[in-house]
Amino acid sequence: MNLYKLKEAESNFLLRYPKGFADPAMAPIKKKHNVDALVTFAQHNLTQVNCLKPHFVADTLLKLISRSSMISRFEKPQFKHFLNALNSDEKEALAYGVGQLLHGRRQAGFEQICGMLSHHKLAKWAIISSMAFYYAPRREVFVKPTTAKGIISLLEIETLTYQSTPSWNFYKGYRKLISDLKKKVHPSLSTNNAAFTGFLMMSM
Repeated sequence: MNLYKLKEAESNFLLRYPKGFADPAMAPIKKKHNVDALVTFAQHNLTQVNCLKPHFVADTLLKLISRSSMISRFEKPQFKHFLNALNSDEKEALAYGVGQLLHGRRQAGFEQICGMLSHHKLAKWAIISSMAFYYAPRREVFVKPTTAKGIISLLEIETLTYQSTPSWNFYKGYRKLISDLKKKVHPSLSTNNAAFTGFLMMSM
């Protein structure tokens, strides 16, 4: 890891935004992404009990993905088509996967959702990682391919190689990397994990 580049990025960012993401100049960006509202929505609707309701989970995921500014406008209609194509048994399997991802065996849930999305050629990092991120934004990570590749390259991370096909191994490694990096910079840069990776992206 190139710690010098991380500290240089921190210094440059705080020179421009002295209060980090609480800086008034960051308000337009925060308003655009509206992360807090989507986190509240996800946490209120994707409870362990609600994950036992397949149709409710599908409707909630549709609203969550549709409202996210971090999901490509090309992927949103594809995801809607994916949900509309599911039969009752498949919606039950999806809800089970989401329940596991958020409340149970996370790897099993991640891989089940990936498998279902793969059948529809929709296994995209942004879609699957957003489900976990919006529910637990300080623990889970949002994986945007260009940002993830850029961070690994910028900081010369030799222990992690980006994979375009979503996998639990990369997700777990990337999540640990972000957790470790956050400990080395000012807390104002990591109000949530997407904000932290956004800070790094802006520094590239």
